[in-house]
Amino acid sequence: MTLLHFTSKLNVIAALLPGPWNPAVAAKQIASIDQYTNGRISVNIVSGWFKAEFTSIGQWWLDHAERYRRSNEFIRCLKGIWTQEKFNFSGDFYQFHDYPLQPKPISRPGRPHPEIFQGGNSIDARENAATVSDYYFMNGNTLEGFQTQIEDVKNRAEREGRLADVKFAVNGFVICRETEGEAVQVLQEIQGKANKEAVEAFGDAVKNAGASTSSKTGMWANSKFEDLVQYNDGFKTKLIGTKEQIADRILLLKSLGVHILLTAFLHYEVEIEQFGKEVLPLVRKLEAEGRGKDAEFEIKLTGDVYREKKTGEESAT
Repeated sequence: MTLLHFTSKLNVIAALLPGPWNPAVAAKQIASIDQYTNGRISVNIVSGWFKAEFTSIGQWWLDHAERYRRSNEFIRCLKGIWTQEKFNFSGDFYQFHDYPLQPKPISRPGRPHPEIFQGGNSIDARENAATVSDYYFMNGNTLEGFQTQIEDVKNRAEREGRLADVKFAVNGFVICRETEGEAVQVLQEIQGKANKEAVEAFGDAVKNAGASTSSKTGMWANSKFEDLVQYNDGFKTKLIGTKEQIADRILLLKSLGVHILLTAFLHYEVEIEQFGKEVLPLVRKLEAEGRGKDAEFEIKLTGDVYREKKTGEESAT
């Protein structure tokens, strides 16, 4: 609320974990914030991978598919409470009978309620993205990985009549330096100074959670130690190099269908300002010249840095 109070353009994405959160309480709080900020709040529905986050407060630890099924109901409830005068719902996890909420959140053309983000790599996550979410959050990935995820979610959304309703967001860690070599050196220093025990514990937890999916793949299924240092595979998004290289890679991601970048930085206050002054103007200039629309062209220009490496091949960026 403090961030929103002292800004006029910032949109905050609040993470909500079904189970600990009840959709009625969440809908009411988010609606109030939305009214106060004139529509500058969104939500990210996280189905959960950390078992203790549930069991330590007396919540059942559901298997993977059930956690995502509960999230699906949770999102449907949020939408219904926010948009219907009296909301009724009879699900396996939530039930509502003539539930009223006033005031409702801000509603405007193209945005009937606060936007709903949701991530994951599994079939369950992709199905939720296609059926109920506004944005599908992706971890960093290879070129082939991004293409597969986006195409799969789009195909599922099209079957639901929601192709135009689903957008894509990706996590990325930005290291912008004068030379590519300097940027790579910073990356190696970050990875080299990581707390090995903490990173390995995180890796064990998320990979165990992912192994419970029907396809045995979770968001971190193919992540190595170096990737897990940035918890959402942000290094894999390859926004590491000169401002020109980073701008080219942003435009490649845009051409693949990515609408939003969730960026992280080593020295946040200094580097986000640098990103805004040096990288974004270059991206906008190239966009004005027609860049970021032709995926074939962008892949030919800079796609190799994202391609899945064969065994024995290595590339820092």
